[in-house]
Amino acid sequence: MKKLTFTAILFASVCAVFAQKAEPTHFGGSLCNGVEFEAKNGVRGQVIAYSPNIIRVVKYPGAAMPEKKSLSVIAEPSVTPKITVSGKSSATVSTGTVTAVVDLKTGAVRFSAAGKNLLKEKEVSFEERTSGADKGAYIVGQTFTLDKEEPIYGIGIYQDGKMSRRNSHYHMVQGNGDDYVNIIHSAKGYALFWDNYSPTDFTDDANGMEFKSEVGDLTDYYLIYGGNPDGTIAQIRKLTGEVPMAPLWAYGFMQSRERYKSTDELLEVFRKYRALKIPVDVMIQDWQYWGSNYTWNAMEFIAESFTDYKDMIKEVHDGGSKIMISIWSSFGPMTRQYREMEPKGMLLNIGTWPQSGISHIWPPVKEYPSGVKPYDVYNAEARDIYWRHLTRLADAGIDGWWMDSTEPDHLDIKDSDFEIPTAMGSFRKVRNAYPLLGVEGVYNNHRKYSDKKRVFILTRSAFAGQQRTGANVWSGDTGSSWNTLRNQVSAGLNFSLTGNPNYNHDLGGFFASSYGPRTGENCGMNNPLFRELYVRWLQQGIFLPMMRSHGESFPREFFYYGKEGEPVYDALVEAVRFRYKLIPYIYSLAHEVSANNGTFMRALMMDFPKDKNVYEIGDEYMFGPALLTAPILEAQYTTEKVIKVDAMSGWDHSNTDDKEKANYLNTDFTAEKSATVYLPKGAKWYDFWSNELIAGGKTITIPTHLNTIPLYVKAGSIVPIGPEVQYTTEKKWDNLEIRVYAGADGEFTLYEDEFDNYNYEKGAFTTIGFKWDDKAQKLTIGERKGSYDGMLKSRMFNVVIIKNGVAAPAKAVSYSGSAIEI
Repeated sequence: MKKLTFTAILFASVCAVFAQKAEPTHFGGSLCNGVEFEAKNGVRGQVIAYSPNIIRVVKYPGAAMPEKKSLSVIAEPSVTPKITVSGKSSATVSTGTVTAVVDLKTGAVRFSAAGKNLLKEKEVSFEERTSGADKGAYIVGQTFTLDKEEPIYGIGIYQDGKMSRRNSHYHMVQGNGDDYVNIIHSAKGYALFWDNYSPTDFTDDANGMEFKSEVGDLTDYYLIYGGNPDGTIAQIRKLTGEVPMAPLWAYGFMQSRERYKSTDELLEVFRKYRALKIPVDVMIQDWQYWGSNYTWNAMEFIAESFTDYKDMIKEVHDGGSKIMISIWSSFGPMTRQYREMEPKGMLLNIGTWPQSGISHIWPPVKEYPSGVKPYDVYNAEARDIYWRHLTRLADAGIDGWWMDSTEPDHLDIKDSDFEIPTAMGSFRKVRNAYPLLGVEGVYNNHRKYSDKKRVFILTRSAFAGQQRTGANVWSGDTGSSWNTLRNQVSAGLNFSLTGNPNYNHDLGGFFASSYGPRTGENCGMNNPLFRELYVRWLQQGIFLPMMRSHGESFPREFFYYGKEGEPVYDALVEAVRFRYKLIPYIYSLAHEVSANNGTFMRALMMDFPKDKNVYEIGDEYMFGPALLTAPILEAQYTTEKVIKVDAMSGWDHSNTDDKEKANYLNTDFTAEKSATVYLPKGAKWYDFWSNELIAGGKTITIPTHLNTIPLYVKAGSIVPIGPEVQYTTEKKWDNLEIRVYAGADGEFTLYEDEFDNYNYEKGAFTTIGFKWDDKAQKLTIGERKGSYDGMLKSRMFNVVIIKNGVAAPAKAVSYSGSAIEI
């Protein structure tokens, strides 16, 4: 191999390094895509151009780069960069878009693009592991220097209420409520993916920003440049996978609880929702339909109260809705899966949920251990076995998979747990990739099973690349409190900035027993404190990619919270009905996410980068390009202190403070309150409800009631409004209202397809472009593009122009696929 030698410095093109290898590595065989170096201080590494926008940097302590196949990255190097050597001091790899410069004295790399510096390295560290399963590997770390005022986002779902991750420390190990993705996203227009799967510490402090992982043979990261947040997200997905479309029904309302104990309980709720005309698309069956903890996650309706499950599924389907069901990553010792996997060494011997074989006693009676174990998702054969057993439920007509405990639950943690072997090395080495491989196993196998129904997965954990399964990640088993509600918003925005657009949380929070028991006069449903919280939580849920009510302690179905004409009940039902009015807008956003790398939940810094006031705002966001949602996240009628109903009724009313608090029992939910909203500068805004036009760049105070949903539309937006329905496919979109908000030019693309199969991947869909010319005050409805079986060949659009605070009368427009100017 030809080497360029400078004193003690080795330097060569990566293609030359590959040329002498017996086998091509993951980096692309003989592509001339970068440089290999050894700096004067002994640091060895490679800088590899993956695309015009992505550069990979690896460093290692040995003489040769260790082999590695990424679990997250699916792209291959596809660009030949320009390589320049500057004497003995530096080497430059330039793609034409991004430039990386290696300091040949220290081995440190710095990056630039579009004439500005992006990021530069400081120290790299390798601390050899001298014992245990990973003996001979290293604790690996890399520190970087950021600009002093540079905001960074991402890291996954961490519920600390922060937007920027500056001046923070996170010990990143997947857990119930903490879903880590090793990606930071800078407001300067780039992201960094730290490609390591072991427990990792992220630290940003006065010394710099550091990733430090417990096991690695090398440091390995990707600098991803997009120029702006949307461009950066697009490049993250180019590297780790794009997002498939969910079925239309997945954007409707989902009702769940912990848990329906029989088919009768589930059907009672479904029938009552239909009778009360409360829209619902999905009924969710939680755990223990399989019976005993010893048959944990059998993936079969074994419990006696579910013997008529086929009739249950049929009735829900006949009523226009779907069934999603809970499945786990672990198995009880009496299940078929356990008995097949155990002899093959496919189960992980760690403490997990449930800990006791006795399911009806709390706390767990550990004298009767459940014997439940998670399975080895790192084993490809085990993933196939998992799916083969799951086909029994698929064949029965189950529509969606609720993959619970995909971290998996790890209880009574011991350091020795991380030493246990998996098919890919020690558990420590691959710990954080567990959710990615488990979810991918179901998604990939289901795609092979059938293309007639889109795969839909709800899951509790995630890692980089998981967006390519389309799985929607929820934030775990949260407590029911106002602070928890507030934290859900910033957590979802940060998660979206890692490239995964599909986020949701338990509307109402999961653990709510502190508000009262399940039954009786003093039950939690009757607690005004929880009622107010639940309303505001559900209203926030309108503007999530997935709207799902769920929790334990007491039911969350709306009819337990009053009746028509009462403020709490009305506010809950109105929120769901409004969600359904937005379905054409939301489904078109889903296409934008899948086809053009869009994002549902958009942190305000994505659309208003020049307004530095928005960089730390984590309680407002854009839902798609048009709608700014500013949910009410503070108690207005009650108190944020959690108090049980029976505690309220027992207060000493002679005490002034207690008398005031006791009034919560008779809270007047009809009173007018107020809230503040910040409207970003750089746009004019319409109040969605009043059509009032307001200048941006200021905080306003608005009157509110319990049913108030603060919502603003950016001038220049076009928003389709759907019909009132009980489920998403009940009525065709043949008479949509099209709202045009004047004040700026604007565009919107209405997307339609067959709603629940993969024919869209073969081109079976239609798009209709709407374009508003504000100067000419002209709306153009473009020619329909594409086709699919059953598409609407003719329809009506009811166009409403909103201008300067006034909505013009709707104009009915007949449309048959040809362009129209209005």
